[in-house]
Amino acid sequence: MDKRFVYADNAATTCVSSAVLEAMMPFLTQEYGNPSSIYAIGRRAQRAVEDARMQVAAALGAKPNEVFFTSGGSEADNWAIKGTLERLAPKGKRHVVTSAFEHHAVLHTVKYAGCDATYLPVGSDGIVDPQDVRKAIRPDTALVSIMFANNEIGTIQPIEEIGAVCKEAGILFHTDAVQAVGNVPIDVNALHIDMLSLSGHKLHAPKGVGALLCRRNVLPPNLIDGGGQEGGHRAGTENTAGIVGLGKAIELATADIPGHIARVTPLRDKLIAALSQIERSRLNGDPVRRLCGNVNFSFVGVEGESLLLMLDNAGICASSGSACTSGSLDPSHVLLAIGLTHEVAHGSLRLTISDETSEEDVDYIIATVPPIVSRLRAMSPLWERIQNA
Repeated sequence: MDKRFVYADNAATTCVSSAVLEAMMPFLTQEYGNPSSIYAIGRRAQRAVEDARMQVAAALGAKPNEVFFTSGGSEADNWAIKGTLERLAPKGKRHVVTSAFEHHAVLHTVKYAGCDATYLPVGSDGIVDPQDVRKAIRPDTALVSIMFANNEIGTIQPIEEIGAVCKEAGILFHTDAVQAVGNVPIDVNALHIDMLSLSGHKLHAPKGVGALLCRRNVLPPNLIDGGGQEGGHRAGTENTAGIVGLGKAIELATADIPGHIARVTPLRDKLIAALSQIERSRLNGDPVRRLCGNVNFSFVGVEGESLLLMLDNAGICASSGSACTSGSLDPSHVLLAIGLTHEVAHGSLRLTISDETSEEDVDYIIATVPPIVSRLRAMSPLWERIQNA
């Protein structure tokens, strides 16, 4: 099979769609006014920001005055967690409940916030048990923060049940929904969500723009102080073009989620079925309760970084469960949390596909991965020991 280019790392970032870029272009060129200015070009920029706010709110079942634009999901996570603790710590609430396999934007924020934290275990299927959330809540609990869908293994959490537990206990509930928005239907009211983080570049908007959706009665203190932007709650001149792009992207991404799921799921399942045929392979995460575009496998006797480099040479963009590509030799904390050994976690591959992925792309991945795994195993002393054992 001839070499082709296949992008299968949409969980890392997506391309900016042509419709989103078209919506943004006026605000990168002639409509360059500052939204805080009172003359016409500034008022038009402000109107565009407010239109995008309505688009984000409509996509998530919220009110426009509950949407606050940020630089991305990490800022939104920091704001939700640090701000809630700042507001509630003087009332004796310094405890946070989260899970062991959250995104680092949550884990590191909780760690450095100086609070007491409970890290809930995750089952081998990659699902958080709502009853574990219930048991972890204490009189001094300020916040529960559980991600909507895991960024590595794609498992979708029982958010409605967790939200109901928090509502019953009178505890604020935050969810990092960066991977979920546009991939699963979300109604923050039905799901009992108080705060939700999202990021534009995961749904075909540009990098550097996101939002924190937050109930007005629980809005945390400012993370960034300065001017009076975002109703005085988030200082800094608005990224007008990025915000417009986010509004258009979320409108498009949520217009037909069932159709998106119906298109992408068969391709995901075809990949899972084929890669499962590789000797000593393991699908990570629940096979059904996962994002429609997420495929995460571990291959015993294979090192993740080498696998990625050889796939890149074959024209396939993917990522690994191993953190070695970021300069660390530690395996993924997500894979360790679901019970994988260090050795198995190091040999992981995440493929994340989208509506733009074709069946020919999937066939090329299926034809390319097994021989690379075989080649790497042929060079691996570990694989030789495994076979001899």
